[in-house]
Order: sequence, then C-alpha cells, then structure tokens
Amino acid sequence: MEPIENLFLPHNSYEDDAGGDFMVGSFQDFGYGTVDQENEATASSSDEKPRILLMGLRRSGKSSIQKVVFHKVSPNETLFLESTNKIVKDDISNSSFVQFQVWDLPGHIDFFDTLFDVDKIFRGCGALIFVIDAQDEYVEALDKLNMTVTRAHKINPEIKFEVFIHKVDSLSDDQKIESQRDIHQRANDDLVDAGFEGIYLSFYLTSIYDHSIFEAFSKVVQKLIPQLPTLENLLNMLISNSGIEKAFLFDVVSKIYIATDSSPVDMQSYELCCDMIDVVLDISCIYGLQDDNELNAFDDESASIIKLNNTTVLYLREVNRYLALVCILREDNFIKQGIINYNFLCFRKAIQEVFEVRQKMLASKTENGTDHQVLNGIAVNKDE
Repeated sequence: MEPIENLFLPHNSYEDDAGGDFMVGSFQDFGYGTVDQENEATASSSDEKPRILLMGLRRSGKSSIQKVVFHKVSPNETLFLESTNKIVKDDISNSSFVQFQVWDLPGHIDFFDTLFDVDKIFRGCGALIFVIDAQDEYVEALDKLNMTVTRAHKINPEIKFEVFIHKVDSLSDDQKIESQRDIHQRANDDLVDAGFEGIYLSFYLTSIYDHSIFEAFSKVVQKLIPQLPTLENLLNMLISNSGIEKAFLFDVVSKIYIATDSSPVDMQSYELCCDMIDVVLDISCIYGLQDDNELNAFDDESASIIKLNNTTVLYLREVNRYLALVCILREDNFIKQGIINYNFLCFRKAIQEVFEVRQKMLASKTENGTDHQVLNGIAVNKDE
C-alpha cells in the first residue's frame, strides 16, 4: 500500500481557480460499517473499558460536569440536580475512539475504607479527575486530593491524575491565575511531603458555562487514546498540504475533540468549531432527518462551509457517523477547494484503516479472551 503521506496533494499543485467543483471519489466509497461491528464486539465487555473516575467533595460540581458534557443538559438545569449518594456509572460509546466509562463517585464516602473493593474501583482506572470548587475554601479538598492520589497510585501507578479547578466563571482573570497557582503549589508540595514527588498532576480551569469544560475533558480523553500520535500526524499532513491553519477531529455527540494538529489550541477557535457542530446538527435535525430517525441527522452527506466576516472559513466534513473534521483556514486558501476535498478523502481513508486495525485487535481479543487483555481501550497480547 502506498504510504499515506504520498497520497496527499500539495496545496500549490492545483492552479485552476475553479477548484471548488473538483471532487475525487464519493462519500459512499468509504463506508464505516466497522464502527457498529466494533461496538458489538465491545458491548459485552463494558467493564473492560478504561474508566474515568470523577471525584471530589460534595457540591463540587462533579455530576453537573457529567450531565453537561455527556448528556447535553443545559448548565442552568444542573442547579436542580441532587447530590450524588451512590456510584453512577455512565458508559460512553459514542464513537469508535471514545470508548470508556465515567464513574461519578459521591464526595462524602471514603472509597478506601475496607467496606469497598478498592482494587475493582481503581485497578481498571485510566484517569482520575478530582474536582475542586474554586469558589469555596479548598483546604479540605486539597487534603482529600492528596489522600486520594497517594492511595490510588499505590493500587494503580498507571492512573492519569487530572485536577479540575471548577466554577471559575465568577472569578476575574487575576483570581483564576492566582487560584490555579496556589492549588498547583499546595497540591504538589503535599505530594512531595508524602514522598510521592514522582506523581504528575495536570490542572485545568473549568466551568460548565463556557467551553472550558469540554476542552479539559478533551485533554483527559486524548490520554486514553493509543492512536493519538497517528491521528496527530495525519492531521499535520492534512493541514500542511491543504493551506489549513487549524484542524480538529471531533466526537460530534459530546463535542470532545479526540485529536488536533500540533499547533497550539486557541480557545476562541475551539469555541467556533463547537458552535459550528451545534448549527450543523440543529439544521440537520430539522431538514435532514429520514424516517424520523435521529441517527440520520449526521451522515455521510453532512458537510458545511461558514464564511466569517474576517476572511476566515470554517469547513466541516463527516469522517464517520460519530466523527467530524472541522478546519479553520483563510478565505484565499479556500479557493483551491478541490485539493482540500481530495486531501480530505485521503485523510478519511487513512482514518478508516486505523479503525480496521483496531477492530481486528478487538475481534482477536473476543475470540481469545484468555490470551489478551485490554489496555486503554485497545486489545494487547499479555505476553508483550
């Protein structure tokens, strides 16, 4: 098979200004039936999916985060949520890359007590998100963070520890920076004092009233995707050959971006892309449904071009029924749309090949369950 990098056409290789009508192949050439097959292969083994644990004190905002990100609940409606009194397990299987469980753990329970099976809770954990309420005194929260991290690390050293400094929407920019600096300093000092200076904590400023919570969750989820370097390389090749400034690979249901190119993420650009997905889905639900089936709202014909008044173009294309590519580029680079369309189809085909490799490994795990184990959502041989 020809290397993927040789399939992309350079953006300057097509000189016809009428490139907007130039198309190669069709969407139907690259069907993604493998996504459904993969979901079927993993449906019976949901307990083997990597877990993301949401932990923190009561009323810190854990349940609100889960509802807003994964259940499309309006932030204002979360004001009426009751405190969580038991473990709430949420199986996230929206796309073939986003395959994990979110466990919302009540803040008033000590899960390291002998009454609980701590191995079952933390052994299969991929990431632990500890939520700290930035609007409240966080001394008690830092104490619990230290206890949780040190004990969980002893059980499973592979856990990624993430700290959401939450409810920062009412703080000024200076207060946000000061809170993050203070929490970062105290948390790491506590770990050093406890003899765990080798543990790395990631910190994020979050709020359910803007896109910061989606970006933070995107960063967490990306750490659980073994294929991330491959996806980033494909996106880098796509933008370098197409005159694109920024590209995101989105899970359209949650608006989590599972990969982006190597250039820095600008929050405003990310918000524009999220809003574009909302617009496309809203219009599709009104005008694009077939047989009253909501699953048809996003299909292989879904695409959109939005031209902003600052000569910027937003370009969305469907990758599969769960994933969308959203690009940001200058209007003068979009003149050669034919090259961009061709390169997108090469990118889409490469994504399909990544899916097929993963599906084969999952199928092998299913057939030889005793010879394989799941690592971060992908099957690997125990002997490796």
